[in-house]
Order: sequence, then structure tokens, then C-alpha cells
Amino acid sequence: LDRQVVLPQGYFLVYGGQFEQQARAAKQLVSIGGVSVVAIFLLLFLAFASLRSAALVLSNLPLAAIGGIFAVYLTNKTISVASIVGFITLFGIATRNGIMMVTHYLHLRSEGKPWDEVVWQGSMERLNPVLMTAFVASIGLIPLALRAGQPGTELQYPLAVVILGGMATATPLTLLLIPALYSRFVAGREREKILTNSASAPAAQSDSDWVTTS
Repeated sequence: LDRQVVLPQGYFLVYGGQFEQQARAAKQLVSIGGVSVVAIFLLLFLAFASLRSAALVLSNLPLAAIGGIFAVYLTNKTISVASIVGFITLFGIATRNGIMMVTHYLHLRSEGKPWDEVVWQGSMERLNPVLMTAFVASIGLIPLALRAGQPGTELQYPLAVVILGGMATATPLTLLLIPALYSRFVAGREREKILTNSASAPAAQSDSDWVTTS
């Protein structure tokens, strides 16, 4: 309308009614979603006492968003209030999967297992729970996604499409990237600390021996 309609001087357009309410609701949901992500990060940091572990769990969110955005692009190409609710739900499922994997890594490490065994065994033991979460959520939403254009599906269809698309990318990427990222940034960091401490210990010992001899 702004490009094609030329209004006389002194006239202007105001969009109200349902469109105005939808725009206001979308802004509120985006704001609440951002606050929720920050709150989740703080809770994860308090639970793990590690910025790296908390960031690793939240790295699932972009992995899930990729599939959700792609699914919206292939269907109605419109981000509605229902789609935003679908993204929030999707982020919750993806965060839970990340928590399941990282907490199991920490549990295995507390038992004294080496880092390589922690990553491999933890990933294999959490394979079934992650797949079950994804399949249950996806199977339950398939009937809603197949009812495109039918009466009463204006809210259900966009939500189902976003969650299905996000699960399609988040599940395999979680099982592949989370172990690799954990091995590189968490386990790798711990290995560097151990090597640094072991290298500095002999040097400190030799200095103390030299002082004693002198």
C-alpha cells in the first residue's frame, strides 16, 4: 500500500484491529523469548558452574532455528504468532536435549573416566533418549502439519511446521556437533590445564631443589 497507493496531502494510513493486535503480540513474544533465553543461560551457569557448558547447551538453539526457519520458508513464508510460539517450544525441546547430554558427560567424568571415553560413551548412552524425544514430538505433530488449509488449523499448522522442521535439523546436528564441541572446548580446555600444571610442577620442583642446594 505504501508503494502503490498515493494519498492526498493530509491523509495517512493506520493499521488497526486484528493486524495491530497480532503485531503487538509478536513483539511481546519475541521480548519474552529473549528474556527467557537469558534466564535459561543463568540457570545453566548456576547448575554447571561453567560458562562453556552453559554455552554448549544453548548452542542447540541455532541448530533448531535453522530447521524451523527453513520449514516456514517452504510453507506459508510468514512468521505469525503461532510460529513464534512454535519456536519457543522448539527451543525448549532443544535445550532439554543438550542438558541431557552435557549432564551425562559430567556424570561420567565424575566417575574418573578419561575424556575420550566420556564423550564417546556419553553420546552413545544418550542417543536413544534424544531420538525418543524428537520422534515423540514429531509423530504427535504430523497430523496437524498434514491439515494445511483446513478450517481450525490457522494456529495449529504453523506451530506444527516450525517444530517439525526444527526437530529435523536439531536432532542429527545435536548428536554430531555437541560431542565435537564438548570435546574441543570443554574437554580440550581441561586437557590443556592438566598439561600446563604437569609442565609447571617439575619446574617448580627443580627451583626448590636448587634453593635447597644453595
